[in-house]
Amino acid sequence: MKKFMRGFVYAFRGLITCAKEERNFRFHLAVAFHLFVYLPFFGLTRGEFCLIVVLCALVISLEAVNSAIERAVDCTGEISPRAGGAKDMAAGAVLVAAAAAAVCGVALLFRPEAFAGILRFFARFPAAALLQAIAAVWWFGFIFRGKGKEEKGDK
Repeated sequence: MKKFMRGFVYAFRGLITCAKEERNFRFHLAVAFHLFVYLPFFGLTRGEFCLIVVLCALVISLEAVNSAIERAVDCTGEISPRAGGAKDMAAGAVLVAAAAAAVCGVALLFRPEAFAGILRFFARFPAAALLQAIAAVWWFGFIFRGKGKEEKGDK
């Protein structure tokens, strides 16, 4: 049982490492966070909500796998054309999943009445609009901060 539980510790440590060191992972987290903040305005069915959850999890998971493949290949020092191809394939998998998620997102969430509801909410609660603006600045800083691999020139 102890070994089993240790696996969760390693998994969470991997996700934290991704959040600390991988800009694209942070971007996908930010998109998912804001998506879930606004989802109540869209009146989704359980199935639609579950599809959004699965697509977000898929994109974030593939981004973590892509980062793991990049690190494993980078450990070898000199990158062969085949190793570079592996990195490109992993990045392509993220791109395909993100594009599919975006298409499904537009199909499920293009509801003008929901967007009008969001605007009415902010008009009624200006403090919420201010809080959203502050959150957007924080997320921008979180995504594009200069820490991790990007700063070291590994990417």
